[in-house]
Amino acid sequence: MSIDYAGFRRELEEFARKSCPSEIRAVVAAGQKITKREYQAWQKILNAQGWGAPSWPAEVGGTGWDIRQRLIFEEVMADNDCPPLYHHGLGHIGPVIIRFGTPEQKARFLPRILDGSDWWCQGYSEPGSGSDLASLSTSARLDGGEWVINGQKIWTSHAHEASMIYMLVRTSREAKKQEGISLILVPMDAPGVTVRPIRTIDGWHHLNEVFFEEVRVRADNLVGEVGKGWTCAKYLLERERLPPANVARLELLRRQVVRLVEEAATAARGRRDFSGLHHKLLLCEAEAKGARVMMAQATDDLIHQRALGVQPSAIKMTCADVAQRLTTIALDAVGPEAAHRFLADADPEVPAATWIQNYMFTRARTIAGGTSEVQRNVIANELLGA
Repeated sequence: MSIDYAGFRRELEEFARKSCPSEIRAVVAAGQKITKREYQAWQKILNAQGWGAPSWPAEVGGTGWDIRQRLIFEEVMADNDCPPLYHHGLGHIGPVIIRFGTPEQKARFLPRILDGSDWWCQGYSEPGSGSDLASLSTSARLDGGEWVINGQKIWTSHAHEASMIYMLVRTSREAKKQEGISLILVPMDAPGVTVRPIRTIDGWHHLNEVFFEEVRVRADNLVGEVGKGWTCAKYLLERERLPPANVARLELLRRQVVRLVEEAATAARGRRDFSGLHHKLLLCEAEAKGARVMMAQATDDLIHQRALGVQPSAIKMTCADVAQRLTTIALDAVGPEAAHRFLADADPEVPAATWIQNYMFTRARTIAGGTSEVQRNVIANELLGA
C-alpha cells in the first residue's frame, strides 16, 4: 500500500498548529532552553494523538512509520516551533528494551516512556572511562534477588530531574573487558544514589555526577543477558546513526538566528555593519540545504536497503559544524551589548543573555554527539578502506 506523503505532511502541519500550546512554541521559537516541563507536556499531547514514539513499531505503542514519515514529522514539528522529542527514553533506552527486554520489562517501562511519566538519563561515562568506555569500573554484584551497585558516573545529563537511569556496569572481571559489562535500569530515588551538579559555563544546569553506594535494584532490572551490555550499547548507538531530527532542528536554529540578526541590525542601524554576518548566514543556509539533500538521499537509501557508507557521519558533521557557526553568528550579533554580563545572573527574557547561553550549550551538545574531528576520521577511514 503506497503512502500519501503529501497528505501526511498536511495532517502533521494542521496538528502542530492546533495542538502545540503557544507558550511552548514561544520557548522554542525564542531559542530558549527547553525544560522538562515543556518536553513532558508536549509528549503527553503527542501520545494522546498516537504519535508518542515515531520510531517505534506499532505493536509496542509506536507509530510504525517508515523513515521518510519520520523525517517529515521532524521537519514539520521544527517548522512549527514544536519541541523535539526527548531522546533518552524514546530514542535510546526505549528501542533497547524493545529489542532486548523481556515482555515484563516492555510492559513495565515502555508505557511510562510513551506518556512522559518516566524521565530517563544515561549512565555511561566515568571519571576514568571517557573515550575508552569499556574500561568502566562501576560494579554490580548479584545478592539474592537484587543487584548491588557501587561506583560513579559523570557528565550525566538531566540526572538531577530524572526518575530512571540506564547504566552500564561491570558484572565480571574475568572475561574480556567488553564481555564483563551489563546494562541495568535503576530508579534515581533508590537509597544510595547521590546526584551532584556540574556547573558549566553556559549557566544552565544540565550535567551531573552520580554516585552509587550499595544501591540495590531488583534482579529483573537487568536488560538482556548478564555480560552482554556492550551488545545493547552498540545497538543503541546504531539507532543514533541517522537521526532525522538533526537536520530538521538545524533549519529551526537557522531561522532563529536570521531573525535575531535582523532585529539586531535594525536596532543598531547606522552604528554597526551587519553585512559580514548576513554573508555568513547565506553560507550557513546553503550548507543547511545541503544537509537536507544528504538526509533525503540517505532516507531513500535506507528505504531501498542500500548501504549508507559515510553518509551518517557526513550529515552529523555538517549539522554540528553549521550549528556551531550559527550560534557564533548569534553571539556576534548580540555580543557587544552582552559581553559584560555574568551568566549566573542572566535574564532569560533578554535575547543577548539567552544567546550567550545558547552559544555555550550548542557547543556542548554537538561535542556530546560526536566531535567533527571524530566524524572526519570516520569518513577518512571509510574512504580509505581502513
